[in-house]
Order: sequence, then structure tokens, then C-alpha cells
Amino acid sequence: MQIGILYSRIRKDEKLLLGELRDRGHEVTKIDVRKERFGLESTTADVDDLDLVVDRCLSTSRSLYATKFLDSYGVPVINAPETGDVCADKAKNSLALAEADIPTPATEVAFTKETAMEAIEEFGYPCVLKPVVGSWGRLMAKIDTRNAAEAILEHKETLGHYEHKVFYVQEFVDKPGRDIRVLAVDGEPVAAMTRSSNHWLTNAAKGGETESFDLDDRALDLVERASEAVGGGMLGVDLMEVGGTGSGEYTVHEVNHTVEFKALDSATDVDVPAKVVDWLEAKAAAAAADDATEATA
Repeated sequence: MQIGILYSRIRKDEKLLLGELRDRGHEVTKIDVRKERFGLESTTADVDDLDLVVDRCLSTSRSLYATKFLDSYGVPVINAPETGDVCADKAKNSLALAEADIPTPATEVAFTKETAMEAIEEFGYPCVLKPVVGSWGRLMAKIDTRNAAEAILEHKETLGHYEHKVFYVQEFVDKPGRDIRVLAVDGEPVAAMTRSSNHWLTNAAKGGETESFDLDDRALDLVERASEAVGGGMLGVDLMEVGGTGSGEYTVHEVNHTVEFKALDSATDVDVPAKVVDWLEAKAAAAAADDATEATA
């Protein structure tokens, strides 16, 4: 298999993936998007003979545009640009989950400081204000009082970028000190872990402690449906337990399209890179079969 890796920085996640691919004898082309140009008909990147390209870009904007161009050239891309477009925007993400009848926190979007304050007051305190684009728990705020809401909204309104003018307000879910991250490929879980912290943000990137988690039937169903709702692919599905630890009831608050898995690989007995490459091999074989069918049609 000849596989391309889109990247802007090689992190531990990419090193794990690259190591597994090379151990199996696959040819790997690393594509640093910072050094390439993407035209309407072709790119300076060496993609002509690749069976598959895996998007591992750290930057959301680079990820969305590079995958869209590659897809236009007929290069198979993981994840598809349509999936990236939904997952990269929290508002689109929430809409996709709600439209698929998947339990997800109550959410409202407003476009002025005044209407955002109305939404916050209706949700009550605490509630959560998030950027529509962002990861690792950055720029998220748990709002406990009206004074705090006024200060944060004024700050966002003056930041300048148009995304800060989209106020994404969400109910605060009183999770039991942890949430659940599931790495799934086309809806099939590879592994799952809890991320626990005394802080309301439990992201591993924020220092949350990780531990392997066994998914029950309800969680398995939600992971499969959430994956399908955003277009499938290699995804990180985030769930919160509603009603306390072991309640068996969940809400899906986000699906991530350039999912990191180093913490998951360390927290579980699953060889995560090996499972991911198993899936990539199957996707490449399927893409090759489709090309062969088109060629003989």
C-alpha cells in the first residue's frame, strides 16, 4: 500500500501511525501542507500514485482545504472533506447529531451579545460558552454568574475574528467527573477510555487522567449512529454519562475528525495504531476495487 500522511507537525500520534505502516512494509509519503500548493487541477504534492491519504493536519483550516482539493483530484482521503466540515464546526456537529435523533446537550447559537445573554439567562447558571471552532478545551468557559457572562461576551465581541461573533451556548451537563472518548472507524469502536478530572474540563490535553472503559450496548449504539451522522471515517466520539457513573445513559457532545489517540493507546490494552492500520488497509483495498470497476465499466 502506498499511503500519504497530510501533516503540519509530526506528533506522537503520527509517529505511532508511521511506525505501524512502515513495520508492515507500506510505502509512506509525508506531505507537509505548509510546503505545498493546491491548484484547481493539480498540486505540487506527490499524490499521483497514492492509494490513500490520511489527514493528520494540526490546523483545522489547512485540514479542510487540503482534503477538499485532494478529493477534487480523485485522491481517496481519510477523513472525507464533508466529514471534516461537519466535525470542525461545533454548531454543524450539534445539528448533525440532533437531526439523527442522537441525545446531545441542549444548544443555542446567537449572533449578538444581547441575544447570547438572553440564551444564557434561559439556560440558567451554570452554562457553557464554546468557540464554534476549536479543540483541546481551549477558549471554553463555564459561566456561573451574569457578571461573568457579560464580561466574557464583551471580550468575545471585541476579539475581531468572525467566528467569535458566533456565540455557541450549551447547557452544562453535570457529568460524574469524567467523560468518555471512543476512537471508532466507520462506527466500529477501536478502543475507549474515560478522562477524569476535578476540573469541569476533563480533556487529556488539559491533564485529565485516563483509564480504559468498556462500552455497553447503549454506548455502542450511540457511537455507531454518531459516526454515521457526521459521514463516517476515523473519528473520536465523546460521550458524557447522564445520571451518574454507570447509569447507562449518555449524551454525545462532540465528534472529532482529526482524532488524537496516543493517550488512548497508553490507557488501554488495545494496540490502537495496529487496529487503525488494519482499517486503512481495508479502505485502500476498497478504493482500489472501486477504481478497477470504473476502469472496466
